[in-house]
Amino acid sequence: MAFSRASVRDADVENRRVLVRVDFNVPLDGGTVTDDTRIRAALPTIRMLADRGAKVVLGSHLGRPKGEVDPGPVAGAGRRPAGGAGLDREVRWPRGRRPGARMAAGLDSGSVMLIENTRFEAGETKNDPELAGRMASIADVYVNDAFGTAHRAHASTAGVASYLPSYAGLLLESEVENLDAVADEPTRPLVVILGGSKVSDKVGVIDRFIDLADQILIGGAMCFPFYRAQGIGTGNSLVEEEGIPLAAEALRKAERVGCDLVLPADLAIGREFSNETETGDLDGVEVPDGWMGLDIGTAVGRRLRRRIAGAGTVLWNGPMGAFELDAFASGTSTVAEAVAAAPGFTVVGGGDSVAALAKFGLTDEVDWVSTGGGASLELLEGKRLPGVEALNAA
Repeated sequence: MAFSRASVRDADVENRRVLVRVDFNVPLDGGTVTDDTRIRAALPTIRMLADRGAKVVLGSHLGRPKGEVDPGPVAGAGRRPAGGAGLDREVRWPRGRRPGARMAAGLDSGSVMLIENTRFEAGETKNDPELAGRMASIADVYVNDAFGTAHRAHASTAGVASYLPSYAGLLLESEVENLDAVADEPTRPLVVILGGSKVSDKVGVIDRFIDLADQILIGGAMCFPFYRAQGIGTGNSLVEEEGIPLAAEALRKAERVGCDLVLPADLAIGREFSNETETGDLDGVEVPDGWMGLDIGTAVGRRLRRRIAGAGTVLWNGPMGAFELDAFASGTSTVAEAVAAAPGFTVVGGGDSVAALAKFGLTDEVDWVSTGGGASLELLEGKRLPGVEALNAA
């Protein structure tokens, strides 16, 4: 399905102030950005606008602030060359809303500034029209390149778009196109791999893809509600109790429509959630009392690798176990390597899956790595994203 919103590629931006909503909500350790992936993902749009003579005004949230947060580290990461892809120009930033408006009014063509944290404003998360209007008053054009917040109808992601000519940034456009392609026009077979801890977080994706996918492979702590729904003991494993009826319904629907929903047939277990814990390999999935299932087993890992290798399209969201513990990283590593080596179109979303790719040095081996967590899940569920819908039609 073609992207239906207006693209920044077609915007008239020369010598015009362009407000760009980016997602610079990055992890900080004191004054240091510890992961600048989201910043680097926005650089192509920022660089293109600056090169075309726009006066670029960047806006982002940073955390859930209850007081003032210094955005300086983020501005510094934006101007520092990141893997050869930096802006190589100064990013200016003011302190406070009014100084920001004055700085925006005096920008030169090709210059870049970053306004204060958008969530310092009480009306931001309420999509306050008065705040959206004030944001719009400092610009001539609006560009949304913050896919990670596109599922939120906030003043800076949706409200401001009603006041200005509004376009999708390069990142947002690519995110929607690549994620939509998984459901709308997949090369068969379509294999969906879902992990993590909660069935409830991904029940919408499960429900939609049971009708679309050829195979759904379940791993991580998500598998335990599925076992419990079948009367299988889970020992001391992490089990989302409210996920059990959801899992039961998914099993019934998969059988009804003929979707191959695959659960691990063996597990790696431990006494505690620790690298130093006593470990064991379980030939089966009935977890004994006093033990926790912490990874998929080696036998199912080999079977998953074969299934992924034969896929025409692969979607992966969620780790297969406690990959942050080296003792239980094998299952996630196996899946990550299989996805990276798969000959078909591969898409990975979700913070933990993306972190796993980075841990195993495989990020560049996947066709598309999504920067969105909740936004990617909602899009995959088939929902409309307010930050996308608010933009001008193509």
